[in-house]
Amino acid sequence: MSKTKSSESVKVVVRCRPMNDKEKASKFNLVVSVDVKLGQIMVRNPREASELPKVFTFDSVYDCNSKQIDLYDETFRPLVDSVLLGFNGTIFAYGQTGTGKTYTMEGVRNDPERRGVIPNSFEHIFTHISRSQNQQYLVRASYLEIYQEEIRDLLSKDQSHRLELRERPDTGVYVKDLSSFVTKSVREIEHVMNVGNQNRSVGATNMNEHSSRSHAIFVITVECSELGMDGENHIRVGKLNLVDLAGSERQTKTGAQGERLKEATKINLSLSALGNVISALVDGRSSHIPYRDSKLTRLLQDSLGGNARTVMVANIGPASYNVEETLTTLRYANRAKNIKNKPRINEDPKDALLREFQEEIARLKDQLEKRVGKKKKRRQRRRPGEGSDGEDLDDAETEDDDEEGGDYWREQQDKLEREKKAILDDHSLVADEKDRLLREKEKKMEDLRREKEVGEMLAAKVKAMESKLLVGGKNIVDHTNEQQRMLELRRQEIAEQVNSESKHKQLGKEMMKKQLKQPHSKANVFKDVGNYSVF
Repeated sequence: MSKTKSSESVKVVVRCRPMNDKEKASKFNLVVSVDVKLGQIMVRNPREASELPKVFTFDSVYDCNSKQIDLYDETFRPLVDSVLLGFNGTIFAYGQTGTGKTYTMEGVRNDPERRGVIPNSFEHIFTHISRSQNQQYLVRASYLEIYQEEIRDLLSKDQSHRLELRERPDTGVYVKDLSSFVTKSVREIEHVMNVGNQNRSVGATNMNEHSSRSHAIFVITVECSELGMDGENHIRVGKLNLVDLAGSERQTKTGAQGERLKEATKINLSLSALGNVISALVDGRSSHIPYRDSKLTRLLQDSLGGNARTVMVANIGPASYNVEETLTTLRYANRAKNIKNKPRINEDPKDALLREFQEEIARLKDQLEKRVGKKKKRRQRRRPGEGSDGEDLDDAETEDDDEEGGDYWREQQDKLEREKKAILDDHSLVADEKDRLLREKEKKMEDLRREKEVGEMLAAKVKAMESKLLVGGKNIVDHTNEQQRMLELRRQEIAEQVNSESKHKQLGKEMMKKQLKQPHSKANVFKDVGNYSVF
């Protein structure tokens, strides 16, 4: 794969949830129909019965019967694969409060059938690493939320602390002092997310009992080191942003008051800013893109019109009660699909943590080797009968053998204990001489203990740092049995087949559109929604 890539569009998919119990009990009409094969959503406005349904076409659409794993395999797996190759990727869920954004992103974690995008991406990343060959990985995670236009580190012990945005010419916008945790398994990265979720701002509204009152971004950074043809280690860094946006909402419907109203106002302002950025990016006339209008748009700057592959999943509800909000979401999503990004592989970046780890491990190992080398030289200089305190060449050779076998320190300790006992048992020595010799042995024993502690500390540091680096097939346990492997391969084949069919259908639809645009054709049946503004 080439390091650079020409521009590609933001991929937009739409998912419609089923009618909920409240909507059924209120006997609301079903106004949304989903054509999965054509990738189309049709919305009938009950207040405008004489008008034809509004039709929207997207990369993919999913109805109320869609399965979490199908959504992941067909829509998100290719993006996560590209992150593992060193691209930046962003997945974000947008839609009205209560339309299933958090279910799409997180799902039901303990149920493999209902796991969402985020836990499926965890499994995907670590399974890929476990099956890789001759590559070294470092995976780390960060978690933040934007609550009332303030950035909070969800993994920090101090939840009152607010973080600031900074910008660097080489890496772009970043959050100053955002904590990052190295994770070595699915279980560890899930733990990081669980800790963060406990700190998220949620609250009850009329639309949703557990409504997200903040925008949350979970960031996974995957660094990979591989030996190149030039004999040098080359590092690729892919960053995956998993974004769960707070729901757009009308205050009259949510019953927002007090703090809830204040939250809703901030949420709608930031979503409005996001809409303005999308509009500016696609209208082709704007020289200025208003990324700085909100914290959310600044953080998504790279994902919208920048160096990232991006998938937007728009969530909608099917009931007549929310038809206006559903249309707004679809118009929003329809414009987003025209955004062009220019993704490229991030190779050998200056701030790669994996490089720092490798250099620090090499430095510590060098220190350990020098310590061992000094001891060997000291022993090699000794000759028979010249060793201190009666040590002869046989003793020195034994020390070398013991050191190589890992028993060096124990042997040295035993030797000093024997010499100390010999001094105590030597009745020919006068008291002052005996005390002096014993003090010398005690000092040597203390020096030995210190030397051992320093060596152990260096070795422990090396071990701790090496344990954070993942080597495929070595220090990751692959729990997937052969049957599961075959199932996963089959799922991937199906997903590729669906994607291929979808592309062919898209070409067919474009040809049909051209034909329908001829005078006196039935083109008027399909409303041209491309010119709708987001709001």
